[in-house]
Amino acid sequence: MTKHLYLPAPLRNALLTFAAVALAMFAAPQLVAQVIAGHNSNAPVEFDADNFTLDDRANRAVLSGNVVITQAGLTMRAQRTIIDYSDAGSLQINRITATGGVTVTRGNESARGGVAVYDFSRRIITMAGGVALRRGGDTLNGGRLTIDLRSGVSSIGGGASGSADGPATTTSNGRVSGSFTVPDGD
Repeated sequence: MTKHLYLPAPLRNALLTFAAVALAMFAAPQLVAQVIAGHNSNAPVEFDADNFTLDDRANRAVLSGNVVITQAGLTMRAQRTIIDYSDAGSLQINRITATGGVTVTRGNESARGGVAVYDFSRRIITMAGGVALRRGGDTLNGGRLTIDLRSGVSSIGGGASGSADGPATTTSNGRVSGSFTVPDGD
């Protein structure tokens, strides 16, 4: 004979909601992985901006005013970017540093922050300063976001602010927050 445990509907619904939220929290690091993991960091980089300044001596290009940079379905928007490159017979981008309302999008995912650094040799994008990661109706908020384009694994930390490539400072809150959509369990 099988025994069944009876749970009142409000308690059962609360447990089901908790289980769904817990599952979503464990799946959170994979939010970006599903779309970003296959990103081709070797694809051509295209840009559009109000202003362009080239400093060949420093191997640096500065784009300013409504900057849009695209690469293989990944789009970065900012007010200003610095592109560091090497020129050994052909131009090779080493790093893009973006500031001023930075948004990185690919597919139905977007990340927003104050500063972003795209390190081409390491294939890592790091964002800092009030970072908000969105995928559909799901959100994650924190101070610093790291997206590993090789593995597709992303991590978000609470409270870090300042530059994306320098030491981070922690705000008084120092926590990651978010919300996940939960399917209707009717």
